[in-house]
Order: sequence, then C-alpha cells, then structure tokens
Amino acid sequence: MPYLKPLVMKHKALLLFGFPILIIALHACQFRAEITPSELTCENLSDPMVIDITEPRLSWINIPEKGSRGVHQTAWEIRVAGTKQILNSGKPDLWESGKIHSEESIDIKYAGKPLISKQDCWWQVRVWDNTGRRSEWSEPAFWSMGILYENEWKAQWIGAPWQGEEPLPKPPFPKGIDQSVSPGKSPEEKLPSNAPMLRKTFDVTKEVVSAKAYVTGLGFFEFYINGKKVGDDVLSPNLTLYSKRADIGPIGIMTGNNFREYRVMYLAYDITKFLKNGENVAGAILGNGFYNPASFWTQGYGTPRFLGQIHITYNDGSEDIIASDQTWKAAKSPIVMDLVYDGEHYDAQLEQAGWSSPGFNDSGWVNAVSRKKPDGGMKAQMSPADKVMELLSPAKIEKLGEGHYRVDFGEEISGWVRLMNVSGDKGRKIGIKYICESPQGENSYTMKGGEPESYAARFTWFVFRAVEIINWPGELKEDQLQAEAVYTDIETTGKFECSNDLFNKINKIWWRSQTDNMHGGIASDCPHRERSPYTGDGQVACVTVMHNFNAKTFYTKWIQDILGSQNPENGYVPNGAPWQPGCGGGVGWGAAMNIMPWEYYLHYGDKALLENNYEGMKGYISYMLTWTDEDGVMFSQAPEKSKPNRWINLGDWVAPGNLPADNMVHTFFLWRCSDLTAKAAHALGKSEDENTTVP
Repeated sequence: MPYLKPLVMKHKALLLFGFPILIIALHACQFRAEITPSELTCENLSDPMVIDITEPRLSWINIPEKGSRGVHQTAWEIRVAGTKQILNSGKPDLWESGKIHSEESIDIKYAGKPLISKQDCWWQVRVWDNTGRRSEWSEPAFWSMGILYENEWKAQWIGAPWQGEEPLPKPPFPKGIDQSVSPGKSPEEKLPSNAPMLRKTFDVTKEVVSAKAYVTGLGFFEFYINGKKVGDDVLSPNLTLYSKRADIGPIGIMTGNNFREYRVMYLAYDITKFLKNGENVAGAILGNGFYNPASFWTQGYGTPRFLGQIHITYNDGSEDIIASDQTWKAAKSPIVMDLVYDGEHYDAQLEQAGWSSPGFNDSGWVNAVSRKKPDGGMKAQMSPADKVMELLSPAKIEKLGEGHYRVDFGEEISGWVRLMNVSGDKGRKIGIKYICESPQGENSYTMKGGEPESYAARFTWFVFRAVEIINWPGELKEDQLQAEAVYTDIETTGKFECSNDLFNKINKIWWRSQTDNMHGGIASDCPHRERSPYTGDGQVACVTVMHNFNAKTFYTKWIQDILGSQNPENGYVPNGAPWQPGCGGGVGWGAAMNIMPWEYYLHYGDKALLENNYEGMKGYISYMLTWTDEDGVMFSQAPEKSKPNRWINLGDWVAPGNLPADNMVHTFFLWRCSDLTAKAAHALGKSEDENTTVP
C-alpha cells in the first residue's frame, strides 16, 4: 500500500509540529453555527440599483446545514460599508451593529450613518444559532440610494417640438361597450405622430470610477448609451397616478380631482461599462403608454416627455452631471404610431443608423423643448419591472395563401411576436394580426430592404396564442418568428399539483391569466380590451396571488397606488388605482383599501405597510358610514340619493343567476372592512381604535 506511508508521515508531522493548529481547526469546525444567512434583500429587493428610503429594511433567510434539526437564529450582526473593498477589510464605515440578540431576520431597519443621494451600500450579516455558535459572514449584498431630494434634480422634463403639451383627446365611451369597436379609436381616427427619439453627446476625458443614470419617460421609454439599450426592462416605468387630469369622468363628483398622492417612478442604471474615452452619446425613445392613451378607458395626462440625469465620478474625485435640457436633440423615430390600446406601426425606411452612437451627424435634428413638470413627486421604482419572461417557438405554421400564414405558438400569452432575419423588398409592409376574442390594436412592420431585418413591438402588448402573418416575403420558416411573453418580473414561489388533471389544468390556466394581467406594477381585469387596474378584482385575487408568487414589492407598490387614489377629504376610494378606469365599480372595489393591506400583513408579517395604510383604512370606513341608515344597512347611492349612479355603486357583478341586493353586498363589505380594520388596530397596538363601535 504505497499511498499509506505519506499519509501516516503527514499525520505525524501535524502531531509533532502543528498540534495547536490542529486543535484550533477542530474547534472552529465544531463550534460553527449550523445555519448560514443567505438570500439577502434590501426592502425585499435583491441588490437593488435604486431605493429612496433613508432607513431601509434588511432581510435574509437562514439555511440550515443538511441533517440539522431544531436549529434557529438567536442573534445577528450586520455591517455596512460604502464600497465592497471597505466591507471586505472588516472595517465598515457606515454601520457596524455589533451582536444583537434577536430571532428576527426580516425587516431589520438600517441604523448606521445617515445615507445620502447616490450612495452605494455593501452589506453582510452573520448569525448565532440556539447553541450559541456563530456563522461565517454571508456573501456581500448591495443597494444604492437614489436622488433623495427634489432640489437635487438638475434635469428638466423635455419632449418633441412637433408634439404639444395636451394629451390626445379621449374618444366617447361606446354605448353598450361595442366589442366590434377597437377601444382606443375615436370617430376622427386621430392618431399620434412618430414616437420621439432624443440624443445628447458628451465627452469623457478622465478615468471613470462609476457612472449612473437616473432616468424616466412618460408614458414609456427606452434608454440608450453609445448605441446599446440599457437594461432588460420593457414598458418602463411602472404605472402611477402621474398628475392631475382635466377630465376624470363620472367619479369627479366623488373625488373632486383630489387624490391623496401623485408620483412618477424613475429607474437607475449602472452605465460605467457603457462609457468610453472621448465622445459618448445618451439616447432615449418615448412611447405614449398610459400617459397619452387616447382611449375611452382612461383619461390622458399629456404628450410623451423625458427626464434624465447622468452622474459620472472620476478617479480624481470630480464629477460630471449630464442632465436633460433643451440642448438635447430630437427627431422622429421609425415608430410611426404607438398607442397602448391601438397597437404599433413601424417603418424601417425611417431608421437612422447609429442615432444613439458617437459620430452620428444630427445636424438635421431639432432641439428638444421643455415640457411641463408632472404634479407627481419623483419616486424610485422599487417594484419589479416588466420584462420578456418567456420565449415560444411556433408549434404549427399553416399557409393560407401567398405570403399569408397562420402561426400557432401552442399557448396563450401576453406579449408580442418578434420577426427575425427577414429579407424582402424595400417598402413591403408585413402585417401581424393577433388572434384574440377582443379587439386590441394593430401591428405592422414596413421593410427597409437590403440586409436581413428583425422587429418586435416596444410600447404596447398583445394577447394571443396564434397570429396571422400577412404579406410575408417568400416562405415563412420556423426560426423567423418568436413569441415573447411579457409581464411583470415576479417570482413564482408556490406550486399546486394533485391527482386530478383537470384541477392541475385549471391552476395552470389561472397562473397564465394572472401573469398576462400583470403589467407596470398593477394587475388588470383583462390584458387585451380594458387593461384597467380594478381594485375589486385585485382584492378578490390577492390571497391566491400571495400563495403563488413572491409578491411583496408588487403589492407594496399597488397598495400605495390605492392609498394614493383615495380622496382624503371624504375617504372615497375609486374603483381603480392608480387611475380610474372607464367602467364601473362600487363598495366592493374600494374595499381593497382595507382588505389588501391586512392580507399582506397576514402573509408577510409587515407591520410597516399596515401602519402606512391604516389611516386610509379608517377613511374608507368613514366614507361607507355616510351611506348607512339607522339600522346599520349600507345602501351607498352616491353621488346623490335621488339620482344614484349605477356604475359607481355596483353590488355584486356578473355573477351567475340573479344578483344579490346591492344593500346586502354593501353592508357585508362595511362589516368586513370594519372587522379587518379593528384587527389592524390590534396588531398595531391601537387599542382605542380597536374598541370603537360602528353602527
């Protein structure tokens, strides 16, 4: 056994010369904790590029070693530093908590030095288990602060000079909601002009340490640096109540155009690796989105506009700021029409190669113009963005005629079709007809000719399983089409499976329906026709959503939208948030103000969200009590008892058979909201409120 002798000799050497070292090693192994902190999050986000909470909450999950039983955390220690290098040095400069005896591992509030705008924060945690053993430090995690104060925004809102300030007109609401009418089209067929492209050149002459871009565009935007799109998000930013609107429809008498909060989301990107020495270019393309929808489902706010601020830090400690202003240049893009309800048309003949790259001649472009600042305050987007979440290849291609095909992708999705490597004559217009039970807009691509071309929509989405391709050049091949499922980037964490295949299919269909409806940090009633964030639908489904998804940041944002849409004077909560949809609702819709925060607390144990929404919960009960008689029956005939508005006073809606009486439904929600608010008062230690008697 020739391999045994070296092993024995090595063992002897350890005994002779390394006895203390051997004992120390065994001691460390023996007394290391059997749990390891992992999956570190800041405000429930993994390594967020931007937050604007000055005392953010930190969380982690303790993973036990294989075979461990009954082990749990008894203490923790957190350290935070301004750079990864300082963190690794073991001498954190922002916070060193010391050992804190606590079993808590969620929502630990940062308690270090005051944080400032644009500050990077690297952090780690280690824990002690119930035998007193300590873990190693976790892997480093990260968060970065946004622009915390309004006066730190040097950028101006800018837009295209060929567009005015006012939104496109809202078409009349069709009688009976005629399914044959495309929801966004007015009788005059007034459509927007080309989507604006914006660009700005700037020079980099020193070594860059870091560069960050804080940017947004209303309604949607894409951001570019030196010819490359930054980030993999789409349909950004997330939807909010951006500003006051001139016409808010039939709920105006209840809201008085007086909402609790207006806000505009901005994103942050690390663009350090995008920059180079010499000339650089920042670019943006703007879409109408829900800011300028031209639809009877919702009122618009204004024409597209952009706000951007780039901060470049150099190795000598100096900083450059490139901010959006009237020195930026503007031109019409090849997106000749985009409306979130009406579709998108793209003419590649209008492309300007290299428009967002250095060396491009923009002498034919015009200067951007200043645009009115929205009423909403700037808010870091801390909710998940929409992304391309799934890719589907054609399951079946059927030729219907010359250049005419029907393509089935095997599964219904929300998103768009991407054309790939298409060769054809200049000016050939390829039509993409999405097969759906409800009208949802058109999509087309006009070819520029020459090299193989590719295209997918940018500023709207479609719902489909199959499409018809019209006027395709030559034979359509399977690898030339791809369906892209687009929805909010929210993690599926729950799984259901049983012996009944029908139940399994129903659950899968529900999951698909839910993801189809998740866009922009809200869940809509339907992803094709209305696309509206009805709160009644939201409160009914929220428990199931929380069982199936990690929906913390999703609901943090949407519940804030609901609170923000409340009229603080009378407590009324409209039937949709962050905006009022074109159709109706009622007490069961506004009840989301009470139901969703409580369910969030039950599922995630977050008292901070419950506390933040508590006054809104009380306010909605106060509203309901104004429509309650001496017997405690709520009949809710707002705005006038003599002339009730049926569409904002629905009881149950579209249930099979006969509907129950409205006053019974309304009274049930009065009881349910009162009950949950009393429970919230108990959880928050507000005993005086908990014992308040309601009629």
